[in-house]
Amino acid sequence: MNNHTLPTSSPSITNRLKLHPEAEDHHHHHQSLLPGLPDHIAQLCLSLVPPSTLSAVCRSWRRLIYSPAFPPFLSLYAIFLTTETQPLHLSDSILFSSFDPISSKWLPLPPPPPEPPLRLVVRHPSFISWKLPIQSVAVSGNLVLIAATANQFLPALSQPLVFNPLFRTWAHGPPLSAPRRWCAAGTWRGVVYVASGVGSHYDTDVARSVEKWDLNIQHHRRRRWRWEKMAELRDGKFSREAIDAVGWKGKLCMMPQGMLAGWKGPAAAMAEEVIYMVDESRGLLKKYDHVKDTWVEVADNVMLKGAQQAVAVGGKVCVLCADGRSIAVVDVAATPPARVWMVEAPPGLQAVGIHVLPRLSHSDI
Repeated sequence: MNNHTLPTSSPSITNRLKLHPEAEDHHHHHQSLLPGLPDHIAQLCLSLVPPSTLSAVCRSWRRLIYSPAFPPFLSLYAIFLTTETQPLHLSDSILFSSFDPISSKWLPLPPPPPEPPLRLVVRHPSFISWKLPIQSVAVSGNLVLIAATANQFLPALSQPLVFNPLFRTWAHGPPLSAPRRWCAAGTWRGVVYVASGVGSHYDTDVARSVEKWDLNIQHHRRRRWRWEKMAELRDGKFSREAIDAVGWKGKLCMMPQGMLAGWKGPAAAMAEEVIYMVDESRGLLKKYDHVKDTWVEVADNVMLKGAQQAVAVGGKVCVLCADGRSIAVVDVAATPPARVWMVEAPPGLQAVGIHVLPRLSHSDI
């Protein structure tokens, strides 16, 4: 994810600088970013340089790339579970972290709001071989928790929990009409879709329901955020397990016709245009050729066997490996063969979900 900035429909670089007038007066407090140029002009020039290069030059440039005024580069985010066994009456210890590709360090996210408390159960002695899912999506530069299980097998979230990395803040989304322990969840063009699933018990209406939540509404008008009901599904067959729906060419795909023969593992869409899939039994990363209706091999790596999840952003496909302690990063934009490298989880932690979002903003560099 190095050397990539996040394309976004947010204000332009120039407007972003205008939103931070303190940047124009920054030269009063430290050495100019570029001698002879006002800092706001220097920032425009430096925004064309890869962040990894800027970070290696000097401290003022290193501070700049993490400031709210600078175009954010992409970082890997993970939801971690501690590997220590928890007593049955306690919720599992869940941690949220971001991997900074410049420093190659995992950075903790600020804790979620204390009220209501976030109490999630992932492991249960009655289901030794199955982890209860925690479902989340990345949308419009935010990390959104959608569904999970609490004690006594109740839905853990009555409303989505939203983290904005640029402002380092958590917020609550609109209440779900029916909180779920799991469902089919996905995004397309800044809209979150939730379909089917199970709440505290099986319900036919919930199993056939489809709802959407448009995050394109400005953040300062959160009170207008709401879920909108859509046409129901024909049946409740998608309620049996947690499903990652893939937004692709105006559709939300879960197992579309034509791809059935080759869809053999976690999948993700790059810019909602190209679907990548991990053949978890063979350790292969493939992409879908919609013209020939076939899957084309991109990479072959033993660490891809048993893959749990895949995300595709900025020319990279990140794959959560079987043990949850490693994340494979595949550079699919590079000249073949695709380059693969590993990002290791912090000691004592196991990832249960990954996403790629703008880097955390912070000034203590």
